[in-house]
Amino acid sequence: MNKNIKLAVAGAVLALSASANAGIIIPAGDWTLDINGNVNGYANFSKLKGTTTIDGGIVGARQAHQDNNQTISTGLLPAWIGFTGKTRQNDLDVEFTISMQPGIAANDISGDGAFVDGTASSNGSKVLNRQTYLSFGDKSWGSIKIGKDLGVFASDAILNDMTLLGVGSGVGANGPGTNTTNGGIGTGYIYAAWKGQIAYTTPNFNGFQATVALTNPNQPFGVTRTATTDGTGVYTETTVAQDRFGLEGKASYSFSADAVSGKLWVSGASYDVTTSASSNNGYTATVADIGLNLNAGNAGLTAYYYKGEGVGTTLLGNEGTNGSGGKRDSDGGYLQATYKLPTATKIGLAYGVSKLDKFNGSDSTGASGAALVSENNRITLGAYHPITKHLNLVAEYNDVEAKTHSGLNNKQEIGSLGAILFF
Repeated sequence: MNKNIKLAVAGAVLALSASANAGIIIPAGDWTLDINGNVNGYANFSKLKGTTTIDGGIVGARQAHQDNNQTISTGLLPAWIGFTGKTRQNDLDVEFTISMQPGIAANDISGDGAFVDGTASSNGSKVLNRQTYLSFGDKSWGSIKIGKDLGVFASDAILNDMTLLGVGSGVGANGPGTNTTNGGIGTGYIYAAWKGQIAYTTPNFNGFQATVALTNPNQPFGVTRTATTDGTGVYTETTVAQDRFGLEGKASYSFSADAVSGKLWVSGASYDVTTSASSNNGYTATVADIGLNLNAGNAGLTAYYYKGEGVGTTLLGNEGTNGSGGKRDSDGGYLQATYKLPTATKIGLAYGVSKLDKFNGSDSTGASGAALVSENNRITLGAYHPITKHLNLVAEYNDVEAKTHSGLNNKQEIGSLGAILFF
């Protein structure tokens, strides 16, 4: 389990680096195999207000007859099973990880997606593949990772989000939809996503560590979006080739003294985006962030801020430009406070906001032609109680809002009850 993830057991799921406290360990000759993951599920009770279709809005338009909506789904983390193998050969630490993420939220008549087209937008039981990578290195010079894993930029923002153990925003206005919710994605930070990458991480120099990576430029910018009735759009691959790798990097400093510990980090990303298959038209999208996680006794505090050009909101590249290629500015962040009670229950309160500016005065609609989002915001109150060292009960309340530049809005209140089991 990755001990750098502040929400304790969440690291077993994300499996971002070699460390102690792993899952089910199996010695196998020269190798040590680690089987790890989670199963979670939540009953979600939501109340919806607003019938506006908002491009880039976290809250969708409610149906005309609809005031309340109930769903059973996974939370921000999908159900997960990961297989990691580690060995030491020729003075190198060698590792591989392969993982799968099945969902539980299929809502068609068969219950398993047999009668739908299998896309993430229509099948809440779609099996995802978020990690397939190899790595090798040594503590004297660092490590190299090749494959698919969580992106570098904004990774610490999501890994410090308390809704990793819960739901956050993204409970579908008209059903569960996909097999995960959003947590704080789009209401405080941009999704780091799961990317093909070649990354180098330095050794740990007394708490300081850095990572630089080449990433697949066709994710996220090698996609296009078409309209849907709820304004969210459907993403499909395009034939526009990208002529430069994405560049992502981060630097962090971890510290501890007496009862105080914490981590300070900065990260950034740059993508050259080619927008035409017949010309060299395009733009450069850039974004940077800064964050701090601080723990003193039973209290914890996380503060985070990002700012970018052409990167849009929620998903990297989403609504980053207007129809003529003009770059939109965006920024946001979140503030989160937690406290561990004598009962071992961790309670938390968070506020997050993601803002998207217009390119100019006439820029008022998004990629699918609906009103352009100006702001997504969220307030989360959560309680996370470990009834065993592997099993956590979760209760969350989320108040989420999506606003347009013209002053219209959709609102959603979500109460969630459920559990998450890590192994």
